Amino acid sequence: MTTTPLRKDAARNWAQIVAVARVLVDEGTPLQLNDVARRAGLGVGTVYRHFATPEALLETVATPCLEALAAHGEQALADTDPWRALEQFLIRTVEAQVTDASLSPVTAAATDALPRTTELKRSLRSAGATLLDRARDAGAVRPDLAAADLVPLMCGIAHAVNVHDGPPADRVDTAHRYLATLLSGLRAAPNA
Repeated sequence: MTTTPLRKDAARNWAQIVAVARVLVDEGTPLQLNDVARRAGLGVGTVYRHFATPEALLETVATPCLEALAAHGEQALADTDPWRALEQFLIRTVEAQVTDASLSPVTAAATDALPRTTELKRSLRSAGATLLDRARDAGAVRPDLAAADLVPLMCGIAHAVNVHDGPPADRVDTAHRYLATLLSGLRAAPNA
C-alpha cells in the first residue's frame, strides 16, 4: 500500500504538531489536542486532521524511540553471547524509559491508536522473549524467570529512577545501578 506524500505545508504542520507535543511530553504536561494547536499556532482542525486522538499523537512522539529499541533488539538477536545480548537489550530498554517520557505510557497502554505502535511493541516483546529464552537455554539466567516478568521489572526500575527525578545523566547512571543489581539477581546460580 502506498501513501500520498503530504503537501509541503501539511508536512510542515505535522512536524510542528509533533515538535510541540514532544515538548509537552518532556514537560510532563498531558497532551490535549486543543493545547497543542494553540502552542503550535495552528487551527484545532489542522491538528485533528493529522491526529484523531491524543493517544495517536503520543504514539507518534514515541515512535522514533520504539523504532530505535526494535532495531537494537534485532542487533541483540544477532549477538552470539546469550547473556550479553539480553543484558545489552535490557540496558537500552531502561535507558530509553528514563530518558524518553513518551515511552512508558505508550508501552503500558492496553490498546494502541496506531498499527505501527502495535507492530513495534510486538517486535520488542518478541525480541525480549527470544533473548530471555536463549539466555535461559544457555544456563545464564534463572530458570524461573518468565518473559512476562521482563516488562514489569524494567518498568519498576524506570519508575524508581523517575520518582527521584534528577538530571538526565544522573537518572541514566541510577538506572544502570538498579539494572546491574537486578541482573545479578537474574543470573543463574553457578553449579555447586
